[in-house]
Amino acid sequence: MSRNAAREIAMHMSYELSFTDLSPDELLDCRLSESRFAGLAPEYEIYGELPSPEERRYIRRVVKGVAEHGFELDQYIDKYAVGWRFERIPLVAAAIMRLAMFEILYMPDIPDGAAINEAVKLTKKYEEPDIVRFVNGILGTFIKKEAAVTPPQMNPAPAGSSSSGNQK
Repeated sequence: MSRNAAREIAMHMSYELSFTDLSPDELLDCRLSESRFAGLAPEYEIYGELPSPEERRYIRRVVKGVAEHGFELDQYIDKYAVGWRFERIPLVAAAIMRLAMFEILYMPDIPDGAAINEAVKLTKKYEEPDIVRFVNGILGTFIKKEAAVTPPQMNPAPAGSSSSGNQK
């Protein structure tokens, strides 16, 4: 499995959080099971193999992060969705933008450009071209207006280190 497939699975689960009473942990435990993957594999190629431990950590981090920061992420989407009411945005597109914005704001190991490119690829797979342009525009504006002024999440430098942290 690739990071792209893990990202797509994380998007599916983030989307599903909108329709379930399960907590993020309950959803993740249920959906990352071998039986769930076996049931989905005939319909979705990305469920053909279980994620590696590293991919599981990524999926869990993203899904839980999107759930935890959902209100904040939706505020950004609403702010930059000029001429669109949030309720009018397709739910899959919103899930994709939440995921990309979470990566940009809270996962400094993922380059901003990669987060946007992967979001656009996912949107092309699930939405019409006008929605792809819409998502690309919102994420591009978000990067210009927010990511540049939002301090990156920094890991504390080890004692005695002169490193200033991981900055974008």
